[in-house]
Amino acid sequence: MFTRQRPEAMVLPADARARFRGGLVAPTSGWSKGYVQANLVSVPRRHAVALRRFAVRNPRACPLLEIVGPGRFTTSLAEGVDLRRDLPAYLVWRNGSLVDWRTDATSVWGDDLVTLLIGCSFTFEPLLESEGIPLRHLEQGSNVPMYRTGLPCLSAGRFRSRIVVSMRPMPPHLVARAAMVTARMPYAHGLPVHVGGPAALGIRDLGRPDFGDPVDPAPGDVPVFWACGVTLQEAVVAAKLPFAITHAPGHMLITDRRARPAGVGGGFAKVRPKVKRNVI
Repeated sequence: MFTRQRPEAMVLPADARARFRGGLVAPTSGWSKGYVQANLVSVPRRHAVALRRFAVRNPRACPLLEIVGPGRFTTSLAEGVDLRRDLPAYLVWRNGSLVDWRTDATSVWGDDLVTLLIGCSFTFEPLLESEGIPLRHLEQGSNVPMYRTGLPCLSAGRFRSRIVVSMRPMPPHLVARAAMVTARMPYAHGLPVHVGGPAALGIRDLGRPDFGDPVDPAPGDVPVFWACGVTLQEAVVAAKLPFAITHAPGHMLITDRRARPAGVGGGFAKVRPKVKRNVI
């Protein structure tokens, strides 16, 4: 179902989105380096206020970039985008159960759906590479591994979840450098939530991720964990909403926004969601 495709690091976001709209399915890690990527979660309007509250209460896992109003499928983050078709893969949920996997959500996109766009750690990966920090999942041609943890989120109404994390193994002497790089990108999850043994997070086996693919660490590597936007998907699933659409983990929206550390012109200086009037 999830095919492997060589990342197109230098392709422009609009060109990447056109390829995905044309049916290409691939994890977006390593694609369009230097641009912000985003998770997508679409829910019925009556649940959107509480879901927004959940995201705001859990900014490390769910840095909210934009809310798109009922039935709309465009965003100020990407010119000419069609949120129904321009991600590589979507998941369709009914009453908390996965009922469909598709590359085009047009036929199931209702006028009542409100969409939350959440920051993604794929955004900071090119900056890690520029600092000489290896990305093992890209070296191995796989999706980043993601795990459910025992760390609770703050709840909001019927929405509650435990934090999902992504993991990137690296040499110990590079961990502090990785933390410094990502700390300046709170809109892409910011600082790691944990370094070292996974048992402290309630993860039993790094070789069996809940989402994505297992990755083989190099000798001496230590695992480094960042909060992951799939946390919001988990909250939606646990709430057993009658209907929801999410991106398939690792298959993100590539926006036109440049990825820069907070405070540098053109980036998300502060994590403040863009909300149009009367969208919820």
